[in-house]
Amino acid sequence: MVERLIRRIKDHDRQAMAELYQQFVGLLSSVCYRYVPSDDDAKDVLQNSFIKIFTAISSFKYQNDNSFLAWMKRVVTNEALDFLKNRKRITFVDINDNIQEKIEEEQSVELLSADDLHQLITELPDGYRTVLNLFVFEGYSHKEIAQLLGIKESSSASQFFHAKRMLEKKINDLMEEKNGKRVE
Repeated sequence: MVERLIRRIKDHDRQAMAELYQQFVGLLSSVCYRYVPSDDDAKDVLQNSFIKIFTAISSFKYQNDNSFLAWMKRVVTNEALDFLKNRKRITFVDINDNIQEKIEEEQSVELLSADDLHQLITELPDGYRTVLNLFVFEGYSHKEIAQLLGIKESSSASQFFHAKRMLEKKINDLMEEKNGKRVE
């Protein structure tokens, strides 16, 4: 079904564009909001992403639905990163010590709802949130993140380390609030 939509879009079928948009707007919105938590900004980024998708779809070589979905997610991620770099001026801190040795085991978040966790992640500073999303949700390595964002690999690792620490504190605070005690 997706392959047929792509062919129709390549033939400039506006109805096919609307169908593709309706089918994927929810999923691509969630990708966008991971990076750009502001509602108005996220909508702008998502709109620009769909424009890029529709513009570049003629050069996309369809293999399967998963490859197409991955391609669209990458377009949205790149558009969100461009937005953050150009308009928000993300600040990355470079720490030269061996940060990988300091990264602790992630705390279990089984007691949190997905909405709680999403809210806590959106509260992270832009640089922390961006690296965390790219590393955890998109599966990029720190080397790839560094290339994408124009930072050092050690800065990516540092941002991830600090994001995890801040997120852990936020989780503990929320769990304490919910349960009336601190989670260790």
